[in-house]
Amino acid sequence: MTDAEADLVILGGGSGGYAAAFRAAELGLSVTLIEKDKLGGTCLHRGCIPTKALLHAAEVADSARDGEQFGVKTVFEGVDIAGVHKYKDSVISRLYKGLQGLAKANKVNYVQGAGTLVGGTTVEVDGTRYTGKNLILATGSYSRTLPDLELGGRIITSDDALSLDFVPKKAVVLGGGVIGVEFASVWASFGAEVTIVEALPRLVPAEDEFASKQLERAFRRRKIAFKTGVKFTGAKQDANGVTVSLESGETLEADVLLVAVGRGPNTAGHGYDEAGIRMDRGFVVTDERLRTNVPGVYAVGDIVPGLQLAHRGFQQGIFVAEDIAGLNPTPIDESGIPRVTYSHPEVASVGLTEAQAREKYGSDITTFTYDLAGNGKSQILKTSGAVKLVKAPDGPVVGLHLVGDRVGELIGEAQLIYNWEAFPEDVAPLIHAHPTQTEALGEAHLALAGKPLHVHG
Repeated sequence: MTDAEADLVILGGGSGGYAAAFRAAELGLSVTLIEKDKLGGTCLHRGCIPTKALLHAAEVADSARDGEQFGVKTVFEGVDIAGVHKYKDSVISRLYKGLQGLAKANKVNYVQGAGTLVGGTTVEVDGTRYTGKNLILATGSYSRTLPDLELGGRIITSDDALSLDFVPKKAVVLGGGVIGVEFASVWASFGAEVTIVEALPRLVPAEDEFASKQLERAFRRRKIAFKTGVKFTGAKQDANGVTVSLESGETLEADVLLVAVGRGPNTAGHGYDEAGIRMDRGFVVTDERLRTNVPGVYAVGDIVPGLQLAHRGFQQGIFVAEDIAGLNPTPIDESGIPRVTYSHPEVASVGLTEAQAREKYGSDITTFTYDLAGNGKSQILKTSGAVKLVKAPDGPVVGLHLVGDRVGELIGEAQLIYNWEAFPEDVAPLIHAHPTQTEALGEAHLALAGKPLHVHG
């Protein structure tokens, strides 16, 4: 029997779930939000925020080590890992308290406990049932591993790496995607000897090939080793370390093996299959309006096939809340979602890669690459990298790809250019403050508009 009813019930309090809850409450709907762990989900507690805090600490370590090149006498004495965790946890704590306050301010009925879908739009938590006129599934994701690779001890996931109480002297990172290269970057800055193993031919293989080459060049300069196009075959550990075996016959010795082979949808054990939700390889199948096959049931975030990014889930949560409230929002263009890898250097992109654009538009696409060597602020920061634009034939810019320190901060303008379907001629007259790295975007569009200035050749 139903014990509580609301206009909207949400199962999962991560980025997608809480965004839906707050927006729905703003629109006058009664909301019940169910979360088995902590409000904020993986992103706040075990993902985006703590990882980026570690990356900032790593940047500080690099600055201390390299002060002399800026004329500042600094000494890098080492990493106080307990102090790093204290800093990281303080950031999480402040944001967590803020979220809790917002839940109260929005009068969201917050239920802490493991929820199970028992049919229709009803979720059961510890014997109490919560039924909504609509239901959003937002149960997030978990760290994947490989078959026959048992986690534990010195074989760790990103969750474990975030609370590791020592800096490894040697580390092997299994997976050269976003999570893998970010942790490799942190540990290298902290003084570890790092080797990345990636089965595909290049690092960050989902990005434009240009970005992969730029990142690989930078990692070589930083002495971060990587082996691409080679498969992992096994790992053995003992009290002294872990031995990693590769298909090539090579073995690698390390203190820890970080398994960073992606994240899987957290859908098992929540009653989705039993309730008749259509699934595909563990993911929840939806239409472009994020509706499942069960009337009144939606899904958002990492359990929906596509980019597993917190800001994607956040925007999907807002979209569904507005859709339920009758505002008829425009469906989200997946290609228009910005992507950032916060390594040193950073990789940021939005839209199509050159390969995707050629597949969609044919060989008549236009590309232009602007080297950050021509950008004053990038030279002040002593970062190398580039901005690459991909333009459709007689059409707008359909892909923007950036590599360099702090270029993640440029992705805001880049995603506006893509999502507004801007032509180079639309962007070229816009004034970019000097000296800033945003000028690199301006210079690239000037060049594509036929009036290159700080461009050689």
